[in-house]
Amino acid sequence: MTYLSKVIRHLQELETSNTKELGRRITERLINGGIIQLFGCGHSSLLAQEPYYRAGGLVPVKPIIIEPLMLHEGPVRSSAYEKTSHYVENYLEDVDLRKEDTLIIISTSGRNPAPIDTALWGKKKGAYVLGILSKAYSISQPSRHLSGKRLEDVVDDVIDTNIPVGDAILEEGSTGQPFAPASSVAGIALLQNLLAEVVTCYKEFGEEPPIFWSGNLDGVEEHNKRLIEKFEHRINFE
Repeated sequence: MTYLSKVIRHLQELETSNTKELGRRITERLINGGIIQLFGCGHSSLLAQEPYYRAGGLVPVKPIIIEPLMLHEGPVRSSAYEKTSHYVENYLEDVDLRKEDTLIIISTSGRNPAPIDTALWGKKKGAYVLGILSKAYSISQPSRHLSGKRLEDVVDDVIDTNIPVGDAILEEGSTGQPFAPASSVAGIALLQNLLAEVVTCYKEFGEEPPIFWSGNLDGVEEHNKRLIEKFEHRINFE
């Protein structure tokens, strides 16, 4: 089986995930002045950035950028920081998170301190905290957090990527080990599916969803400029 066929099958299985109610909860907060903030470490930080300033995507979306936790700062170092309790706390002091916001935490294993500490911080702030993770890890991979809790234990709701432990989804006898990671594909698909639900919910509430038009199309500048001006007091688009 090829990687594409395996991923297609996996995504089809995930399609049973019910995100309608989650989308409604997020939309209610957006309508009341909130924004969506996303956090991840390492490769999960790429997912947190993916829906930001995106053509065809929602405007009130903001990644929480902590550069030492990102790959370009050094993957070995960033991985060590992710596993360090309380590491993120000083960085989070400068983040404007409000009770009307939604905080989405992305962590495939759900066991490392940095995502868990960020989720606990979000709960203290009164935000709606949602985790995107693989529950498969909970069976064999205990928390590294001082509390002993995993990410799914501290968030309000979970979207399960159902990615196998170790991330790899292909096996070939000659390689001697599984290969071909799929957490990014599954995570982005579930995240965009959730945000699509939010757009639909805007319509159900009788509101116009704030969606960026592609900057590669003629005549969109005024539309996008108006939306940037509406949200630039909360999100840096410069």
